[in-house]
Amino acid sequence: MKAIVCTAYGPPEVLQIQEVDKPVPKDHEVLIRVHATTVHRGDSRMRGLDIPGPRWQRLLARLVLGIRRPKNAVLGMDLAGKIEATGKNVTRFQKGDEVFASTMWSGFGAYAEYKCMAEDGVLARKPANMSFVEAAVIPSGGITTLGILKMARIQPGQKILIYGASGSVGTFAVQLARAFGAEVTGVCSTANLELVRSLGAEKVIDYTQEDFSQSGETYDVIFDAVDKYQGDYRTALKETGVYLNVDTASDKVKAGDVPFLLAELEELAEAGRLKAVIDRCYPWEQIVEAHRYVDQGHKKGNVAITVASDR
Repeated sequence: MKAIVCTAYGPPEVLQIQEVDKPVPKDHEVLIRVHATTVHRGDSRMRGLDIPGPRWQRLLARLVLGIRRPKNAVLGMDLAGKIEATGKNVTRFQKGDEVFASTMWSGFGAYAEYKCMAEDGVLARKPANMSFVEAAVIPSGGITTLGILKMARIQPGQKILIYGASGSVGTFAVQLARAFGAEVTGVCSTANLELVRSLGAEKVIDYTQEDFSQSGETYDVIFDAVDKYQGDYRTALKETGVYLNVDTASDKVKAGDVPFLLAELEELAEAGRLKAVIDRCYPWEQIVEAHRYVDQGHKKGNVAITVASDR
């Protein structure tokens, strides 16, 4: 089969389409024919060894991820596709089922024509009202966002401000906070005000024109979905309020909760309360161009990659 292999740490050009062995499902695994995947910011960071923080953190990352290139050289954190075969002990799925999944907890590997996953992994049936491309962008970003927002125990009627509301995490956060019954204020750039409003935000703030912390408004929850706010958020947070930061809170999402979070996302999508926000969609032959675009740091929502025909 073909796969996109990260041949070294570096710019997008280190990604190359190569022939690799097709995986064979073990007794409790399913073999998925991948129809769509994504360029997650995590894929971009791993490819370039773009690890924030001091130099020692990058050195530690090499020890964990791989010295010269990622140990798991086939990247890709999300997929949507169709089950082609099942192991002899699989009971949850059958051949032909359409599924979507996050591979963050199973060695990555979505940048390939086929991927094996455990039937009890971070895997669920694809929402029937979504295409493969739409479903592929939901898992990893949606799981991270839902897991973080649950930490705030948001109640109906509470006020939440989402900084970076037009990014991958931000677009999920606006929709999920609305599903919780919160009153949402989104902060983004001028070009993305209408997008954020269309996702359900009652109020949008253009950060190029206004600093939300100086407006006099206070919020029950402030969520920095891009880890970029430089001001003093405390002036806008109620005394009993909760501050969340995507960079520090994402590590606190419990691995054991992840499959249940994906199942909840599936239900919300099926009910029409969660939609995919896709900035651009590339054929996987253009993976270098897709990574180059994500590296710029200005994507709206998500970037998708088509691997097989969406039929």
